[in-house]
Amino acid sequence: MSQTLRVGDLSHKELRQQLRNQGLPVRTGPLVFSIRSDEPEIESNLPLLYADTPLGSSDFADFHIEVRRVRSLRGWVKPQIEFLQDNRSPFQPLPRAESFAVLEWGMNWCIANYCHQYLMIHAAVIERNGFAAILPGSPGSGKSTLCAALIHSGWRLCSDELTLIDPRDASIVALARPVSLKDASIEVIRNFVPSAVFGTEIPDTKKGRVSHLKPPTSSVAAVGMRAKPRWIVFPQWGKDADLESGSHPKSHAFIQLAENAFNYSMLGETGFELLGRVIDQSDSLSFRYGHLPEATAWFNRLADEAAS
Repeated sequence: MSQTLRVGDLSHKELRQQLRNQGLPVRTGPLVFSIRSDEPEIESNLPLLYADTPLGSSDFADFHIEVRRVRSLRGWVKPQIEFLQDNRSPFQPLPRAESFAVLEWGMNWCIANYCHQYLMIHAAVIERNGFAAILPGSPGSGKSTLCAALIHSGWRLCSDELTLIDPRDASIVALARPVSLKDASIEVIRNFVPSAVFGTEIPDTKKGRVSHLKPPTSSVAAVGMRAKPRWIVFPQWGKDADLESGSHPKSHAFIQLAENAFNYSMLGETGFELLGRVIDQSDSLSFRYGHLPEATAWFNRLADEAAS
């Protein structure tokens, strides 16, 4: 039986050849992205951050995407890059230094705009013992920082940005892609997980200073495993805050998740019933934290109690 080829198995020459010609077919969960680019930052970050990610078939891809330098006089004076999906650019060019971030943002855009076979919520989602914790959060809530700490503390990464829920059985569909961190969160996770692998730091983006964290090998290996929603936790970080947790009204949780869903209205009755099912089978909790060791210990107790 042949072994699945991963991005990290390719030589630099093979990687470059595919990126610059037919496209590199990267399989993330159930989706295949055929990626084309000649940008050096993408050539260096893909084999680092997607090293464990399997390659898809060269015969089929859900999305054909490209990140390339803007071909205009302005683009040469002030280098910019553009993201294309099926040769169409859905948003404005950005500085060339942001090429890998643009690739990640563009992949998120593709999923959010086309994967309507799932209910899609803007939230991180992690799994342990078969149960998933959905972590919605506004900017500054510490959602991604908490997610990054937990996936190095016994939890499996499903996604740090997009929670995909299958309407057929309300299960969580994993993606296991790099975790996007910004500003002080980068140093926080570097200190909390010294062995963590980061991609290039990109200063002065529209989201601040950004770097991407490589997903754990174990999370990528288990990407095909579904998880059952068990908790909806609304995190809120506060500098040196004492840990506080409590019940969060399910009616409020329903409204907040619906507001954070990309396609709740589009799915109509299916979306309403599916979201209600997720709320009914999950504990809804508020969670305030200021220190990652306390926060990860609290989540681990939560999972252990559910398992027992």
